[in-house]
Amino acid sequence: MSTYIDPRAVVSPNAQIGDNVRIGPFTVVEDNVVIGDGTVIGPNVFIGYGTRIGKNCKIFHGASIGSIPQDLKFKGEETTLEIGDNTIIREFCTLNRGTAHSGKTVIGSNCLLMAYVHIAHDCVVGNNVIMANAVNLGGHVVVEDYVVIGGLVPVHQFVRIGQHSIVGGGWRVPKDVPPYIMAAREPLRFEGLNIVGLRRRNFKKETIEKIEDAYRIIYQSNLNVSQALKKLKEEFELIPEVQNIINFIESSQRGIIRGPYDQ
Repeated sequence: MSTYIDPRAVVSPNAQIGDNVRIGPFTVVEDNVVIGDGTVIGPNVFIGYGTRIGKNCKIFHGASIGSIPQDLKFKGEETTLEIGDNTIIREFCTLNRGTAHSGKTVIGSNCLLMAYVHIAHDCVVGNNVIMANAVNLGGHVVVEDYVVIGGLVPVHQFVRIGQHSIVGGGWRVPKDVPPYIMAAREPLRFEGLNIVGLRRRNFKKETIEKIEDAYRIIYQSNLNVSQALKKLKEEFELIPEVQNIINFIESSQRGIIRGPYDQ
């Protein structure tokens, strides 16, 4: 199948369009856009200057991709929005390109962004991420691989959400969410491991148990965070997953979410 551009679409001659791409009616594609092979773009989509879309993506009607940041510091600088392969972007998502701070907003491969998701400037979203309807990421948010975020979740700017974690729908995310866990309630709290997700991704039973032991020290031992990390380093087998937890928490700028019993 060759590339098809509906005659009612407006596509810049300076855009790079791959093979087998389909672009629906009333869609606008600006200059300096790259669209990879096999990508399907529905009607009434806006694809702004500096957007890079990978192969075999699907973008549904009404989405705004690569629009300028909602940031008063943005002065029209050359920045990009980069989207990996096989990512699905549903209706009315709004994805902003970067600012001079990092130069780009990045969304990985094999992601599903459901309707009305907003990803602000300078965010980095990993691979295999699912965001349900109306998730809103503030600027500079980092969402690592295999994260699931339920619907109607606002994520504060500069927050990080660690790999293989899940955030329940409707809860606000004001602080960092460490990897491998479930988070819910108000204020957001640790609710245990994301055991179902870890099993689906073939984590070994022994690995899950060691992750669980690590979080028992962090959240249920009456130690503060610094003391808990020191205990882990001195007394635990530092398998890669436990080391990842330690690295994530030590590099946190906003602090991590509360434990289940914190007041």
